[in-house]
Amino acid sequence: MSKLTKNQKAVLAKYDKTQVYSLADACALLKEITYTKFDSSVEITTNLGVDPRKANQMIRGVVTLPNGTGKVTRVLVLCTPDKENEAKEAGADYVGLDDYIQKIKDGWTDVDVIICTPSVMAKVGQIGRILGPRGLMPNPKTGTVTMEIGAAVKDVKGGKIDFKVDKTGIIHAAIGKASFSAQQIEENARAFVSAVLKLKPQTLKGTYFKACTLCTTMSPAVKIDTKGFTAE
Repeated sequence: MSKLTKNQKAVLAKYDKTQVYSLADACALLKEITYTKFDSSVEITTNLGVDPRKANQMIRGVVTLPNGTGKVTRVLVLCTPDKENEAKEAGADYVGLDDYIQKIKDGWTDVDVIICTPSVMAKVGQIGRILGPRGLMPNPKTGTVTMEIGAAVKDVKGGKIDFKVDKTGIIHAAIGKASFSAQQIEENARAFVSAVLKLKPQTLKGTYFKACTLCTTMSPAVKIDTKGFTAE
């Protein structure tokens, strides 16, 4: 059995894996048990009592985190020439159409979000098999297929994220960085939880939030009391 490192011992002295914490306490504790030299991502994981195989229980949505994500989001806008200036002025990292579609066909996917106008979806569909598995396919439901290109770019750059339940009923989302204050992490977590709550299927019977945890990239998961979520 390997020996515990100094940091691991420090974590165990502060953290009880059997305890369930309030969201505020969990965020404060997370700051105390994160020892990475790099700025770790803060991730929230929710286990929902839904059956994603049923269309009316497929939970998917977007939320704008009040304190942003803490990372630089690289945005590609695929649009016609009349929308290019709007995209560039809003802060898009890459703007174009045919040249980028060909570039993606050749294997380039070095972006975090792709936004496009409805008029170019036929062309974007040509690379759907490449973008889909990488979570890059534009979708009207997440606001990435829109005529309001400038607003969409600013939203994404400002901390807008999309989330989707997986086939096991779990949602994973990065909601900040370890360098954030405990209050900033809590505010982002509450915004995420609120967005998920609003998507609760009306026909769902039983518990919606079955479990929820917070962690950073290399920290243990801190269990959160979900009873308060239903009261928000």
